[in-house]
Amino acid sequence: MTEAGPNDKVYPVVKLVAILEALATEGISSADALKGFALSRDAISSPATRVSLNQVIEFYRNAAKLSRDPHFALHTGLRLNVSAHGMYGFGILSSTNYRQTMNFAMKYHQLATPLITINFKEQSGCGIWTFMPLPDVRIDARLYKFIVEMQFGIILSLHRDVMGPSFVAREIHVTYDPPADAPNYPDIFGSPVLFGQSENALLFDAAWLDGTPNLGNENSYATVVALCDGLMEEFRLRTGLVGKVRRAVMINLMRPTNFDDVAKSLNMSARSLRRKLQEEGASFRMLVDELRKDIAIKYLRDTDLTVEDIAEALGFSDAANFRHAFRRWTKGTPHEFRGISGKG
Repeated sequence: MTEAGPNDKVYPVVKLVAILEALATEGISSADALKGFALSRDAISSPATRVSLNQVIEFYRNAAKLSRDPHFALHTGLRLNVSAHGMYGFGILSSTNYRQTMNFAMKYHQLATPLITINFKEQSGCGIWTFMPLPDVRIDARLYKFIVEMQFGIILSLHRDVMGPSFVAREIHVTYDPPADAPNYPDIFGSPVLFGQSENALLFDAAWLDGTPNLGNENSYATVVALCDGLMEEFRLRTGLVGKVRRAVMINLMRPTNFDDVAKSLNMSARSLRRKLQEEGASFRMLVDELRKDIAIKYLRDTDLTVEDIAEALGFSDAANFRHAFRRWTKGTPHEFRGISGKG
């Protein structure tokens, strides 16, 4: 997986456009939806426009506040049909068998899905999609639920476009606790919904994977794969040096991070690395700090690891130093964050 920094403008605006259109059906203007967002309505409608993770998060947060629909995210996801995903969607349509389709969707998902990591597997007669929102302190319980439900809508929409409108999930699993309208979820989602699970997952009968795609074409698929490889290379180039440094730091996060060693791993002198980071508006210390924060949030939100274990995994000398750093990052304690995120 290619690591993008939070300010790297590498993601298309497909989902943002869908959200704008969904808000418009509630009578919410583009001006209100884009308030405080450094893009015009024309810019956000252009397929050439790219946005960063930070921009997507702020846009989602604003949409969640503006909409009066408690399941706005799910309904918006259902609006995103396969043709809205550009070359990524065309690759899904032109695949010649459904297992190949699933692998393609997983391999190239960064072309369409900035706020989650996804995985697909077959197990016990089920096809199983699992996904997890990325770690970010701004993704609180409300936004977490928004991202998860939007992704369920997108997955259901794509499967119905590809496999037929009769596609249904066998079960849907979510990590969050039952909301007030939990009894309505089976009708809203079209399948049983299990709350408080270990992961967010959509399970469907694996027999669906044995069907034959109506639009599959080997030549078209090979062409699209080559084009998507080019888009992924463009993505890697857009992440720049910051992404490379983040990956190098990640590998050695448990050990004291040495700037000279990272420079050496990138075949650069320490002086050149420092200068190039400055040109990208970053510093090594800032990147290490940011990466530690992201991983700390992920561990606190998604695991039952103790604060002491997390401190050790992140290379802190003790839990007290970790708690001090976490308060600096989030203005709160690890225990408080875990309570807000619904873990522990």
